[in-house]
Amino acid sequence: MEVLFWLLIALVFYTYVGYGILLFFLVRIKRLLGGDKFKFDPAFEPDVTLVIPSYNEESIILKKAENSLALDYPREKLRILFITDGSTDNTPNLLRGLEGIEVLHEDRRAGKSAAENRAMTYVKSPIVVFCDANTMLNKESIRELVKYYQYPQIGGVSGEKRVMSKEADTASAAGEGMYWKYESTLKKWDFELYSIVGAAGELVSFRSNLMTDLEEDTILDDFMQSLRICEKGYRFAYEPKAYAMETASEDVKEELKRKIRIAAGGWQSMSRLTGLLNPFKNFTLSFQYVSHRVLRWSVSAFALPLIFLLNVWLSYQENLTYQFILVLQLLFYGMGILGWSLENRQIRIKILFIPYYFIIMNYAVFVGFFRWVNKTQKSTWERAKRAEV
Repeated sequence: MEVLFWLLIALVFYTYVGYGILLFFLVRIKRLLGGDKFKFDPAFEPDVTLVIPSYNEESIILKKAENSLALDYPREKLRILFITDGSTDNTPNLLRGLEGIEVLHEDRRAGKSAAENRAMTYVKSPIVVFCDANTMLNKESIRELVKYYQYPQIGGVSGEKRVMSKEADTASAAGEGMYWKYESTLKKWDFELYSIVGAAGELVSFRSNLMTDLEEDTILDDFMQSLRICEKGYRFAYEPKAYAMETASEDVKEELKRKIRIAAGGWQSMSRLTGLLNPFKNFTLSFQYVSHRVLRWSVSAFALPLIFLLNVWLSYQENLTYQFILVLQLLFYGMGILGWSLENRQIRIKILFIPYYFIIMNYAVFVGFFRWVNKTQKSTWERAKRAEV
């Protein structure tokens, strides 16, 4: 029992902290050995299509169109394509007639993956960029993404997600912001070592000829697309100088809904990306995929309750070490529950944000697992409710 307890402790520590520490040192070693020597020609300006899937975004769509038209890239080389399939509000009508904007729309609501598959039949450029309708891009984002395509081993490039928040935001908003700052650091190091393992849809680009149609029930479309390109032997780059800004989830309920969807999509993705588990095909990629994704999305969440139960059992042996660890666990989870309770009363204490968000993340893994097993997680679009800044 003791051996199992400590193995599970080590597994959880490695998943959330240890991998980052190990990655830090591996990247430093690679730098000492020479590292990547990317040199970019500023005159490199390939044709690009910017595809923006939009579902019922009438409240923000004109601002998004304005942001897209203001991007620092030659207008004759940048095609801006909004796809509004399934929208039932005024989103497509607001976009029609805007100079420099193309709109694809059909009433069928089949989901984001189906919409992106359809959009790709209209893409003729060698590079395609996808971004969410509720995000705003920095002016240099397209240039910062496409510069990597001067190197043939790069199959795609992901930008950075930045969560805009303010002092009075909810605990979920603060937790989301801290999580993405940590996640961005890991992605930067992942790419330095070899490749990021999965791109988020806020801002991501691909070589058009490497993209394949995804199953219409795909939940995490950009994640799946990026890793299927990695399976073909290409690296996926990460460029934080290209970033997409969005506000945090409106409240804990919205953030939990989003996390459950991601968790269900994670289980679905792992079931379809089994080839990445083979270390003999690409050891570094498999190591990164298992360490950064598989453990976090599966094993660790199920290890936590087992650790707690084992700790209770071992504490009955009157061992002070295990009793002390149990007290620490109770204190941590108690802080998370207190954070939830105070959040419902509009009282926010920063020290409670991390345990509160940690509990939400791992609870979402459980719920997402059962939704994936029972096939109850929808792949169709749901407009996220975001906080106002």
